[in-house]
Amino acid sequence: MRENLFKDALLNPSVFPVTWELVPGRGARETAQEKALALAKQASIGGKICALTLTDNPGGTPAMSADFMGAEIVKFGIEPLVHFTCKDKNRNQIESQLYALDRSGVRNLLVMSGDYPVSGFHGRPAPVFDLDPIHVLQLISEMNAGLEYPGIKGVVRHQASDFFPGAVISPFKATEAEQMTQYFKLKKKIAAGAQFIITQLGYDARKFHEVLLFMRQHGFNIPLVGNIYILPYGAARMMNRNELPGSVVTDKLLAEIDRERNDSDKGEGARILRAARLYAILKGMGYSGVHIGGHNIKYEQVERIISQGEALVSQWKDLVRYFDHPIPDGFYYYERDPVTGLNKETPVQTLNRPLDANVEWTYGFSRFFHKLMFEPGKKLYGLMKTASKKISDTGMAKIFHNLEHVAKVVITTARIAGIALSLMSLMFARCLNVRKISATVPAAEALKDGAKCIPVKNIVCMSGRMSD
Repeated sequence: MRENLFKDALLNPSVFPVTWELVPGRGARETAQEKALALAKQASIGGKICALTLTDNPGGTPAMSADFMGAEIVKFGIEPLVHFTCKDKNRNQIESQLYALDRSGVRNLLVMSGDYPVSGFHGRPAPVFDLDPIHVLQLISEMNAGLEYPGIKGVVRHQASDFFPGAVISPFKATEAEQMTQYFKLKKKIAAGAQFIITQLGYDARKFHEVLLFMRQHGFNIPLVGNIYILPYGAARMMNRNELPGSVVTDKLLAEIDRERNDSDKGEGARILRAARLYAILKGMGYSGVHIGGHNIKYEQVERIISQGEALVSQWKDLVRYFDHPIPDGFYYYERDPVTGLNKETPVQTLNRPLDANVEWTYGFSRFFHKLMFEPGKKLYGLMKTASKKISDTGMAKIFHNLEHVAKVVITTARIAGIALSLMSLMFARCLNVRKISATVPAAEALKDGAKCIPVKNIVCMSGRMSD
């Protein structure tokens, strides 16, 4: 089996690998696909790029398969890093896709949920989300160990694959609830088999430092790759308006980029310098590598970022001031260090923090009935325990599932994927001696001391799925 140059470089502390994002575009033999392949070949010859990342239906619109483009790029002698998303495929298709990637020699995968489907042939496509990234990472881990499953003549065991899977995280969330959810999920992704992490794009040095500190303090000893996006005014304005979810551009940063448009080169030099400064900061902080992306970026621009960034590494601490773009009233996990402009190693005190958002009546309503029916010792606990046991493995389970859907829409306005907890979501599990403290407490905390949550057959316990 051929050597995985991306994996070897990323796991080597003396190497600082750079990946570059290519967008295959919609079509098969259109300009976008030919351009992507030409850039891939140029990157292979240039020798500065360790791997080329390939997007999977970015923006929720159809595009050339990242899998196929990855197989083509392997022929150029450079490693592809395929974005492997969950939004469009059920678990069987995901497994089939992994077999095809393994067969074609594409081993580097960046596992993520993916952009929500918004447009396609004659209308809006139906999202799938059968598995989430944690499930997919678990599947990949089992395939790397030799996937086993029951067959007619006993257990079938496949030959082991050689995938190098990674996952993503955003440290650029505004509220405590959003940010801590990211860190809870990070822990689960690593436990499920993620072997490296790439951050979301952002322009707040303190936030980049935060996730690095968090991983170190929690013993997550896997490579962390920082995301550098070459930011033009058009994209910055969309991010500022929150039209690209997860991407943060503050008013202050948008004003800077707006001024740069008046330069003789229309701001190109300023964009390259900003990316080079961030390159230097990330390398100086201790990141394992960087990922460079941007719309219509030329290979020569990527080389400029790398060369300028390397020249600036020795003064990276002085460059932090250029990335002082906090979200107004945003949450930080660590206390600010006024000397460096980054973080101390002391987490902030969250016990008496004010709430990030107003608590609506629906939360109190759900909590009241939760305590009444699902906490041991309460008046209706015994009744609900008995009822849950009786409907298990009967036709009533389907009826209760439908009631769950209706209740979620009416009470929480959540999508069926289980964005928020609700009263009815708990009626589809035989939860014995389980005490969930609040909607934000992970289920692992509620299942201490031998407590069990036994799901009803063919019904997902949405509260456990969201928390876990």
